Amino acid sequence: MSATRFEYRFRFAIHAVIYMLGFWSPWLFVNGLASGANIDEPSWLALSTIFFRQGWLTYNGAVIALLVVALVFTALGAWFRVWGAAYVGSGVVQSPAMHGEAMLADGPYRRTRNPLYLGTLLHTIGIALLMPPSGAVFAVVLLWVFQVRLALAEEPFLAARFGQAYLDYKQAVPRFLPAPTPQVAAAGQKPHWLQAVLGELYFILAFLVLAVFGWGFDKTTIRQGILISLGVWLIVRALMPRVTETPVTEGA
Repeated sequence: MSATRFEYRFRFAIHAVIYMLGFWSPWLFVNGLASGANIDEPSWLALSTIFFRQGWLTYNGAVIALLVVALVFTALGAWFRVWGAAYVGSGVVQSPAMHGEAMLADGPYRRTRNPLYLGTLLHTIGIALLMPPSGAVFAVVLLWVFQVRLALAEEPFLAARFGQAYLDYKQAVPRFLPAPTPQVAAAGQKPHWLQAVLGELYFILAFLVLAVFGWGFDKTTIRQGILISLGVWLIVRALMPRVTETPVTEGA
């Protein structure tokens, strides 16, 4: 089932609410406070304990291994977000409405129809290790469902706008999982890298926070760093000019 117009228009706010609930995990407080459990323990440490008890890794080795996994996912997420935004344009990424003035078949869009949504999901998996286990599952599952719903909402819009050309593109290029090689010919759209970096700054800064402060294994510092990254991104985004970009196959 595709996302409603309301969901699409307020997709950024919905993402923020899902992240907030994942980190906060309010459903844990009743049982957690009653039992005296450490309700703030992130999945990172919980999984490290499991790996250690199973004899798969030392505790420190498990902590480091999971940090590396988080870094890989957040790095890939940032890359797909920046790469996709460089071609589709930050004006379209930030727009509350769908756009379809011209079909886009360049950059990552030659391998996956939804690099921005894919980047968001990869980023979510990476930072979910900082959430309590149930919050991590909640955030990843809900974000995945929401990304699929957003993509399903765009497909009939683009099919109606571009007809057989889009249907051929849809048949050739995977919806999410990138093909190892380009599946369609390049259309010649030039990327705008600086605009993309500024527009996707949160994802880059979140990766850098993990890369710099993760080795201190201080969950509070890392969470605060990610929150600050979000604040910096919101300020930069507010100052960026509203540029109207024409090509698009994906909205956010």
